[in-house]
Amino acid sequence: MKQITLLLVLAVLSVAACTSDQPEPPAIQETPKEEINNEKVSGENKDESPEENEDDTVWENNEKSSSDPAFIADHTTALEEALRGIPEQYITYARENFHIAYQHTSHGTHVSRGVFGLPDYKDGDDKLFGVSLNKQETGKLTFYDYAVQSYAADGETATDLSFDETGFIQATRNFLDDPGNAHVNVVMWSWCDIAGHNVSENYLPGMTDLISEYGEGGAKIGTSAGQRKNPVHFIFMTGHANENNNIGDGKPASQAELINNYCRENEQFCLDYYSIDSHDMEENYWEDVNDDGYSTSYGGNFYKDWQNNHIAGEGYWKNREIPGGNVTYGAHNSQHITANRKAIAFWWILARMAGWNDIPE
Repeated sequence: MKQITLLLVLAVLSVAACTSDQPEPPAIQETPKEEINNEKVSGENKDESPEENEDDTVWENNEKSSSDPAFIADHTTALEEALRGIPEQYITYARENFHIAYQHTSHGTHVSRGVFGLPDYKDGDDKLFGVSLNKQETGKLTFYDYAVQSYAADGETATDLSFDETGFIQATRNFLDDPGNAHVNVVMWSWCDIAGHNVSENYLPGMTDLISEYGEGGAKIGTSAGQRKNPVHFIFMTGHANENNNIGDGKPASQAELINNYCRENEQFCLDYYSIDSHDMEENYWEDVNDDGYSTSYGGNFYKDWQNNHIAGEGYWKNREIPGGNVTYGAHNSQHITANRKAIAFWWILARMAGWNDIPE
């Protein structure tokens, strides 16, 4: 009983920290004007099995790396050279055909604010990585932010994956069953603090059920009453790093291992927050790091140090609150690099879902 009470207290404190800057959920403004083409980019065989990753990279603490370029978007993926190595046709396909529903609290802004700032980075990025917030615009990625929380079942909360561990399941069903959301074909949920949550019995089974219902060939995909035509891609996430508290059962590192192993085994895509938080730009691993790049063993903030040695517009871009809006960091960050890297990981996943085989151009 004492352990359950402690977990409840930690969950309440965690959510309080994660919801401080959360706006009211926006209304989805438009329904699709035409049917979405759900076929992958030509020239790719979706039935081909990706080559297994034989890289046994060892982190500095001698733990095995979570790296798997087939399905896990981790620190090895979240680099500009990886982004620029994606053939343009897959970025274009993703931008023009994917409609994202993203639900999160403050830590989830690491993805959204990075995505919103990327179009202002370099020449041509305004078109290549164009994004439209909460509405459909020709030639831009549709990004519905804070999209699902208002669909929570009675008595449940669905602001992120941390507050109510199973609330995301029915909220997602309610959202996808709404005819006004029939065009949405990518769903992504973020954690606040993953520590102490029952990933193996709540999150992973819940995602499994949703995929079996709404994924390609799912029970709710079809033309019969109560079904939707467009199958849905589900993007998994790991949790952010916690300063001096990442290692051990139920902590961010072990939770990330559970989720990444599931995604490898089941060929699902995962945006690995923990890996990106805990590795610097030279791929060194810092197990005591927090969610801002600060590590006592490093002796400071490795992401701020890297940013201070580079120029905005050349080595990194400035994140934005909304597309074309005010410059801001990801929540709980004091630098742009964390959100930059998570946005790169997000676009890498979209390209893979579009049929890219992860071979740089």
